[in-house]
Amino acid sequence: MNQTILKLIVLLAICSPSLLNGGEHPHIVLIMADDMGYGDPTSYNANSKISTRHIDGLAADGMRFTDAHAPAALCVPTRYGLMTGRYPFRMPNVEDRHPLITADRMTIATLLRDNGYATHMVGKWHLGFDFADISGEHHGGPVDRGFDKYFGIPRSLDIPPYYYIQDRMPVSPPTETIAANDSVAEGWTRIQGAFWREGGIAPDFKHVDVLPRFADEAVQVIDQHAAAETGEPLFLYFALPAPHTPWMPTKEYIGKSGASTYGDFALQVDDCVGSVLSALEQHGMTDDTLVIFTSDNGPVWFPHDVERLGHASTGPLRGMKGDAWEGGHRMPFLVRWPGRVQKGTVSDQLICHVDLLRTFSEILGVQLPETEGVDSHSFLSELMRDGEPSSLRMSLISQSSKKVLAIRKGPWKLIPTRGSGGFTKTDEREDGPPGQLYRPDMDLGESNNLWNEHPEVVQELTNELKAIHDGHRTTPSS
Repeated sequence: MNQTILKLIVLLAICSPSLLNGGEHPHIVLIMADDMGYGDPTSYNANSKISTRHIDGLAADGMRFTDAHAPAALCVPTRYGLMTGRYPFRMPNVEDRHPLITADRMTIATLLRDNGYATHMVGKWHLGFDFADISGEHHGGPVDRGFDKYFGIPRSLDIPPYYYIQDRMPVSPPTETIAANDSVAEGWTRIQGAFWREGGIAPDFKHVDVLPRFADEAVQVIDQHAAAETGEPLFLYFALPAPHTPWMPTKEYIGKSGASTYGDFALQVDDCVGSVLSALEQHGMTDDTLVIFTSDNGPVWFPHDVERLGHASTGPLRGMKGDAWEGGHRMPFLVRWPGRVQKGTVSDQLICHVDLLRTFSEILGVQLPETEGVDSHSFLSELMRDGEPSSLRMSLISQSSKKVLAIRKGPWKLIPTRGSGGFTKTDEREDGPPGQLYRPDMDLGESNNLWNEHPEVVQELTNELKAIHDGHRTTPSS
């Protein structure tokens, strides 16, 4: 047999989803924590004071990515990128009180639904709704963007109004008012601890109940899907509202971590992950399910929190939520796919949440339309590499809370401004470099600014950043 043809057959046998799955697609469970840091899971930080045994189990049974990134260091833009495969600077210039994903835009949910999946979402949407009356139908949300069913909350648990939504309807409208709350007296800043803002609230809504309620709902989705025996693969997007503020662990978790209230709440998040994994196991779905766990951005965790509690929520990374520094957007990212992804593997491949759309399309064996997934790169070959290195995504754009765009390319990272670009306050010298250039491969803590030493790299990355921002796509045309 011709050697070229033989190589092609071998490649297809390794990479073709249809051959790998006997013509059947895997169930997909995507779990995204909210504000969990790179240094919280013990699989990423041996010195973590939070025992994340279920999250760590995913690392032991699958692949742990060490260079995975959210497309932004903030909730809303990250969720847009995750859903659409587009960098969030391409997002429509509207407030998150209105739908941010246009009706004609493909999402990971529409892709999967249109290819035979039952699609369910549980948790925090935070990509906007349209409604004439808050007590009436909500449009432009999950069930209008690819999900068959939805149960969740419209925004973060510290942003009013506070109420549950079932598909398009409020379970109970926010007809009452709740006063603001914080935990400053316990040593946290105003935006940490049991923090929420004043505003409308549904009569039966209690902040402390939301996380366990969502865990129950996610398990119920799996239970009902297994009982229905439709033969359809399941896609469950479980968008946890935690450990984002308010940090409110239930009684059985209080005092159980070594990182105060935040750690206790993160411990509860880990058990929510465990509940979903147990449900898959109970119904014999584990071996047929691709599970992804990640977070949307870094934590609100100041240097004095590390000193006070001895827990580095961002591990070795500089900065926190909102920042252009790595602590704002480098995320834990774990993939378990029994029989497909080798157990206990570690990848340093650069990936981003926007890559899920094209990765899913390759698993399905379908080609994306030219206008969709314009910043999305499939990392399926990395998942299937069986220990062999590969190089897929070559550059990355990340966005800070102040909309500073940073670029990674190869070993270099450029931030075109001084300071954090986000929540961390800095005292930058006005006579210092106008921007920042780092080598994350050698300086993960971004402590050595090489801007003045490598003007040619600064110019190259500045030009590429502008070209990507001004262009329509970063993936090659089909």
